[in-house]
Amino acid sequence: MFLRQAFLATCCASALATAFPAFAADTRQFPSEQGSITATPIVSGLDHPWAVAFLPDKQGFLVTERPGALRFVSADGKLSAPLSGVPQVWAKGQGGLLDVVLSPDFKQDRMVYLSYAEGGGKDGTAGTAVGRGRLSEDLSGLKDFQVILRQEPKLSTSNHFGSRLVFDRDGYLFVTLGENNDRPTAQDLDKLQGKVVRIYPDGRVPDDNPFVGQPGARPEIWSYGQRNPQGAALNPWTGTLWENEHGPRGGDEINIIECGKNYGWPLATHGINYSLLPIPEAQGKTAEGTVGPHHVWEKSPAISGMAFYDADRFKAWQHNLFIGALASQELIRLQIDGDKVVHEERLLGELKARIRDVRQGPDGFLYVLTDEADGVLYQVALKQD
Repeated sequence: MFLRQAFLATCCASALATAFPAFAADTRQFPSEQGSITATPIVSGLDHPWAVAFLPDKQGFLVTERPGALRFVSADGKLSAPLSGVPQVWAKGQGGLLDVVLSPDFKQDRMVYLSYAEGGGKDGTAGTAVGRGRLSEDLSGLKDFQVILRQEPKLSTSNHFGSRLVFDRDGYLFVTLGENNDRPTAQDLDKLQGKVVRIYPDGRVPDDNPFVGQPGARPEIWSYGQRNPQGAALNPWTGTLWENEHGPRGGDEINIIECGKNYGWPLATHGINYSLLPIPEAQGKTAEGTVGPHHVWEKSPAISGMAFYDADRFKAWQHNLFIGALASQELIRLQIDGDKVVHEERLLGELKARIRDVRQGPDGFLYVLTDEADGVLYQVALKQD
């Protein structure tokens, strides 16, 4: 009872107590530079959850689990059985069911977009695929699921699939694709490894993509030279796409993605091989003709999901960027001035859990997923002054 009262007093979260009465007493409080923050579990028992999306009108959440299940979580924290109509995924190593986003016109078309690892490659290899299906009115499954993008060729033996899905203001869909742990392919324009691609919601290629009509180049490509981008978000103030990606041993980075640009991997990197030897292809931290990282960590936190904060609920978080960290088991808060990162703080380390995804909810709270065998969806709040 004390924890519940403290939570209501410090976080002005009576709305949370109404929506999630079973979990308010389980709220944990942690210090931060801006005052105390709280993490309240919405649902637990998730099997290595990877991404969360918010259904409109406070209906609840959709959560992907890497082994292949898409789950509905109700507004009162009840976990559904796996939804029907989800494609079979290649659930090995880092592969499985990955990102989930709703169509910008979801209220009209009820389309749900999924990215996932898909098998069928030569010698049992896999690649990233993206598809969409219509969510049934009773929230029990996806109907008429269709694949709209396949990473070709399929080269992954279990690593570096990416993959985040982001719609921009004009309705184009950006997809981040890992290089399948095959470094040189990130520079090959005839392959979709190590790329950010831009397509229409139905998979068609826009005519103004930078490599349309160029012989030997895939027309879907928007940028290249990426390693394993597991975070992406649209900057709400500028409309630009920001992406984060894993470096090798060191050199995790944030990039601001521009049309047709080369982001360097593996020609330029701040990291080294896990063997402690240099990356064979690397020319150094920079390479001619490539764009350097907008922000870099020399020691890798192993970054994943990312979210800009532009809600009114917690004004101290406005113009902040939040990024999940897997290896360091933290939520990273970056203060942004224009496009410049001016300050960093590490949060939620006391949870001792790998943070896979972070999203700003329509209610102004942050939501994070922990990538564990008993994964949890948390609602995160900042103490109100």
